[in-house]
Amino acid sequence: MVTFADIQAAAKRLQGIAHRTPVVRSETVDRRVGAQVYFKCENLQRMGAFKFRGAYNALSQLEADQAKRGVIAYSSGNHAQAVALAGRLLGIPSTIVMPQDAPAVKLAATRGYGAHVVTYDKLAVSREALTARLALEQGLTVIPPFDHPWIIAGQGTAALELLEETRGLDLLLVCLGGGGLLSGSAIAAKALAPRCKVIGVEPEAGNDGQQSFRSGALVTIAHPETIADGARTVCLGQLTFPIIQQHVDALVTVSDAELISTMFYLMERLKLVVEPTGALAAAALLHGKIPLSAGQRVGVLISGGNVDLRQLATWFGQIN
Repeated sequence: MVTFADIQAAAKRLQGIAHRTPVVRSETVDRRVGAQVYFKCENLQRMGAFKFRGAYNALSQLEADQAKRGVIAYSSGNHAQAVALAGRLLGIPSTIVMPQDAPAVKLAATRGYGAHVVTYDKLAVSREALTARLALEQGLTVIPPFDHPWIIAGQGTAALELLEETRGLDLLLVCLGGGGLLSGSAIAAKALAPRCKVIGVEPEAGNDGQQSFRSGALVTIAHPETIADGARTVCLGQLTFPIIQQHVDALVTVSDAELISTMFYLMERLKLVVEPTGALAAAALLHGKIPLSAGQRVGVLISGGNVDLRQLATWFGQIN
């Protein structure tokens, strides 16, 4: 299991490498929800998402022979870019397996960081099986997107920074895909602010985590149809699920329409460009998915900002 000490060690590895992203306040948001809200802006992290933290923490701990041979990862976009950038910074070759329909901006950025990209048809090919085969054939080390202790510890450093800066919170809202960010954040929150409630937020069409949390057993949703591409994971991980069971207080969902209106609001009022997955936690806050008490201190992790601006314009055109 991942410990708070692992997150602290990851923070030391990332010091001077990862950005200490800003925490943004908004009186307008505070009045709207009746609480004190602190947005941790990981959309302003290197490569545009929190994923850089876990990727760099993982790659920096590889043995010399592993680093020389290189790594392979599978991802819809942000983990892909994170591994590619971390590999470039550390001099480690990277191969990334990405779906053919991954956002164009994420495909271009991953290649731009120097990775070799292998695309696949997600309706016909298992990304895990394809990655395992390539890893075996080429002697590469697999860097999973969320279900690995080094990844989870690295992701937890975002919440660690937020909690250090705010000196404690009553509530922490975190997006949920495979659970790496939520797991690490929950461990950090319970260590630094034991009374802080941690709530994960998923898209309605991909609420496998919520169903798993309620039933006590892993639930799988094949090919969830949501604009939140970073949360299209089919199920939680063997590591992340028990951590979420132990440290997370609740899981809620938001619709794609609520994500679109939230992205528009964040851009219009806070001047923040946020991708759909990155807006999950904010959408739950702004659309009243969580009961709040007056004066509560609420942390919201904005997890990423890698959105195709042309697609963004199309989504915004749907707002009435």
